[in-house]
Amino acid sequence: MRKITLLTSALAFSVMTSMSAMAAQTSITLGMQLEPPNLDPTSAAAAAIDEVVYANIFEGLTRYQADGSIVPALAKSWEISDDGLTYTFTLHSGVTFHDGTTMDAEDVKFSLDRARAEDSTNAQKRLFTGIASVDVVNPTTVSITLSNPDGGFITNLAWGDAVIVAPESIDAAANAPVGTGPFKFSRWVQGDRIEIEKNPDYWGEPIALEKATFKFISDPTAAFAAVMAGDIDAFPGYPAPENLPQFEADPRFSVIVGSTEGETILSMNNKSEKLTDVRVRKAIAHAINRQAIIDGAMFGFGTPIGTHFAPHHPDYLDLTGQSAYDPAAAKALLKEAGYSEGLTLSLKLPPPSYARRGGEIIASQLREVGIETEIENLEWAQWLEQVFRGKDFDLSIVSHTEPMDIGIYANPEYYFQYDSAAFQKTIDDLMLATDAGERTALLQSAQRVIADDYVNGYLFQLARTGVANSKIRGLWENSPTQANDLTGVSWSD
Repeated sequence: MRKITLLTSALAFSVMTSMSAMAAQTSITLGMQLEPPNLDPTSAAAAAIDEVVYANIFEGLTRYQADGSIVPALAKSWEISDDGLTYTFTLHSGVTFHDGTTMDAEDVKFSLDRARAEDSTNAQKRLFTGIASVDVVNPTTVSITLSNPDGGFITNLAWGDAVIVAPESIDAAANAPVGTGPFKFSRWVQGDRIEIEKNPDYWGEPIALEKATFKFISDPTAAFAAVMAGDIDAFPGYPAPENLPQFEADPRFSVIVGSTEGETILSMNNKSEKLTDVRVRKAIAHAINRQAIIDGAMFGFGTPIGTHFAPHHPDYLDLTGQSAYDPAAAKALLKEAGYSEGLTLSLKLPPPSYARRGGEIIASQLREVGIETEIENLEWAQWLEQVFRGKDFDLSIVSHTEPMDIGIYANPEYYFQYDSAAFQKTIDDLMLATDAGERTALLQSAQRVIADDYVNGYLFQLARTGVANSKIRGLWENSPTQANDLTGVSWSD
């Protein structure tokens, strides 16, 4: 009788273990290279913020889909006046924030007025400068009037910087975000992970996952070990592309390679004493062998660029020849600029492997033409403080992953401090243009201007190289915006 009891207990334990394993398939752990500085996408430019919260915790009136298309989100529909100035949005009814408060037109007005306010800290404030007024028609209808027609307005509203927040909870959003999305914030263990859980009161399509954890691992060797051990279920922005063939050969994993909006650049401080001379910036551009950087830092993953624009966009101009690798030309330009004996510049690098590895390669290439670099490896928070906000640098390397973000060059206060009246006018004209042909011409003009001015060293378009458990479905292949959208993710049997 005792033997039967033991067998029964063993069977029960086996069933419980099996049920536990099945239950585990409603949770997922994702790896991320960078920890976000905070969790309020309306307050800072760090891509890591959106990688956690976009479409998961926070939603906007519109949103990006995996294929790059823009679709309704909190706004179920809209009408545009004949003069292109007034957009009337009809909101979904019955939407609540995670704290139980109602999301309505007043929250839309609060969010957009806050983003465009004079004292706004929104990193993409330019998205909202064309708004003349935001008016509440009724709780589910909001009218937005523009100063001038803007053919990109609906797309602007899909950015993470344009999500809808509530006045009751926005002050705590940096550490305890409250949105309307299918997941709600659960816990942040600083330096380690962020946990989110299913929102049982979500207004939209139900999701499959009950819980998701974002685990921060910047070191490529540690990332490889975590994925191989199963501690990480998916690493959408995997930091060590040299490991991908090994994952491809292992049936436990799927390798996901796609495109991103990430223009990877050698950022230059255009107000740094030695870099105010366009000849020096041009010399740096000609000293760079892009393909060597792609091969050495990215193991062949990446597309060379010659301006700040994604090659997969139909309006892209291939201007790589304008800054082709030409060490002799670089040396001649430096001599012409008065640096025949060479010069020394600081090179401050954030944690991503493309920056750290690429920085060593670029330092070697610059040394060949007489430019020495003082490399300083910074943690992400340090980079944001010293380089992005403090503008205390000569050179840096970073990938700008926001979609269609060439407009950042129109902001002379942006961290590379480029101030061009000609470029600013081009972007102003672009914001007013609604004709497709005119917009193409202006976008291509903008690409030429910053290439002609050698504002930065344009390196490559960052590829999306990811690895995941082969049973996971619904992860984005491409990155039309900086997001780890989990709304369609599930496990197969």
